Amino acid sequence: MSFALRSFNVTVPQAPPGLKAIPVRTGLVRPDDDLIALIRAATAGIAQRGDVVAVSESAVAIAQGEFLAAEHVRPSRLAYALSRRTGALATVNQPESMQLVIDRVGTWRVVYATVAHTIARAAGRRGKFYELMGDAVTAFDGYTGTLPPYERAIVFAPRDSDGFAQLFYERTGVACAVVDANDLGKAKVLGATAGVRRNVVEAALLENPHGNSDEQTPVVVLKWRGGGDSPLVEVA
Repeated sequence: MSFALRSFNVTVPQAPPGLKAIPVRTGLVRPDDDLIALIRAATAGIAQRGDVVAVSESAVAIAQGEFLAAEHVRPSRLAYALSRRTGALATVNQPESMQLVIDRVGTWRVVYATVAHTIARAAGRRGKFYELMGDAVTAFDGYTGTLPPYERAIVFAPRDSDGFAQLFYERTGVACAVVDANDLGKAKVLGATAGVRRNVVEAALLENPHGNSDEQTPVVVLKWRGGGDSPLVEVA
């Protein structure tokens, strides 16, 4: 049984005209689920060869058990102080998430990045903290309070996104990309089947058809309707 919602014409100027994005609802993803089987069932009759199935990084990570309840983290005073200085939409605006960053890279590196960020901001430059922290910040998502039972879960980056995407292709015959997209107009491919044009997939997801609330649509099927060879996947 498929669970497609309405399709969207991708209209951002960064993407070639003719792309369609189809959000697909799935059942609730749980640890140790066979996520590929779950997605294959949900996209039956929708995803075909030549398409790219874009899967939320959070869904892959949860199926792998890569998340932690916020109640299991004990934030330090530093974590509380720094989290209050971040923007409302920042990944580390919760003290528990900030504490995990501190645990990962060490107190002194976080303090250094904070001082550098303060100096850079006074000079009119933003984002220095995130630039210096790099993967330490982007390796997980803070809890969002949108979808039980994960409303207080800190979700880490999935393991081996390229491997998951390649296995998806081997089992289904359809190309796959594991993606991190949000409502801030940003999208990044973390892993993909060989031949997937990552820049095109990222452009197609800038409007975040996955949604960031409780849509329960961790899968978006990208289709090419422009005629000729698809820009989504390289022709062998």
